[in-house]
Amino acid sequence: MKSSLQGARRGSSLAANLGLSERVFASAADRAMARAIDDGLDRVEAGLVDEVRFTAPVADASTRYLLEAGGKRVRPMLTLLAAQLGEGVTDEVVIAAEAIEITHLASLYHDDVMDESDRRRGVPSAHAVWGNSIAILTGDLLFARASQLMARLGERAIRMQADTFERLVLGQLHETVGPQPGDDPVAHYIQVLADKTGSLIAAAAQSGVIFSNADPALEAPLVEFGEKIGVAFQLIDDVIDLSPRPAETGKVPGTDLRAGVVTLPLLRLRELAKHDADAASLLVRIERDVLPVPADAVGDPLDTNTQAARIVPSKETVDAIVAELREHEATRVTLAEAHRWADEAVAALAPLPEGSVKKALTRFAETIVERSS
Repeated sequence: MKSSLQGARRGSSLAANLGLSERVFASAADRAMARAIDDGLDRVEAGLVDEVRFTAPVADASTRYLLEAGGKRVRPMLTLLAAQLGEGVTDEVVIAAEAIEITHLASLYHDDVMDESDRRRGVPSAHAVWGNSIAILTGDLLFARASQLMARLGERAIRMQADTFERLVLGQLHETVGPQPGDDPVAHYIQVLADKTGSLIAAAAQSGVIFSNADPALEAPLVEFGEKIGVAFQLIDDVIDLSPRPAETGKVPGTDLRAGVVTLPLLRLRELAKHDADAASLLVRIERDVLPVPADAVGDPLDTNTQAARIVPSKETVDAIVAELREHEATRVTLAEAHRWADEAVAALAPLPEGSVKKALTRFAETIVERSS
């Protein structure tokens, strides 16, 4: 019962956060749609609790771990919202929404191992609790369970799940190896975001159209919307990472930078540093005082740059450098780029009929970029 009540509260809160509430929507049709999505989210939440259960105690504990830690359930919400273009929240739509969210959960277990993240959703990451092997195997189990769910929906669903999984893995692989000689680092980074985030959000929206038997002509616009809003979402995260309000973000300002994670503000700063002395100075200080020393450089006692990097700067110094990047043109450019991707996502919705769904998707895109303000 406790999990069910938590799910209901999460659904109502999510709908309100995305503008799917009576406060925003004036018409009876809009309010009815919001209630349908909230009710659908409660069904999905209950289904998720059942679907991540395993008879083996270790598997059961680890697979439930991140689900019970919370989450906004953005992807299931988009599936249920897109389904309003067809027959609404059918049983097939609920199954697809569960599979999409379980796929997302599985990717978090793997991502945290790859990124060596210590925390996720306010709790220690799974690999910090059980170790890398258990965390990776837990992700594999969840990917398998998501595939089982999609298999109930037929060959089309299986192909979509396989294609999405392939893109998730390729995105992580390309992020891991980095851009190759001759590659544009920014284009490489955007493609990683599209694969790791955009592909699954696109699949969430696409599932809503397919499994509600909506007009097939609406499928391509929603796939494009999902791809673009996924990129916008991650670019806004790059900006939020530099936020001076850790109480709101739940992270120390510059967490990604301090962990050596390359984000768009840093990439844009590297571009500006080629012809701007102030940008070049900031880049030197970031690489010397904020980014971690590469593992293959630590053992070289003759490398003076490495020796300088070994001098641990004060917290105040690092905080000041992060604050400088936050106010720099490189971050303003990143924010503008996030808005551009969100605008393009909204433009992709042009073929949709005017009404509650289009209004809600537009509001969702606006909400994504408003997170940085």
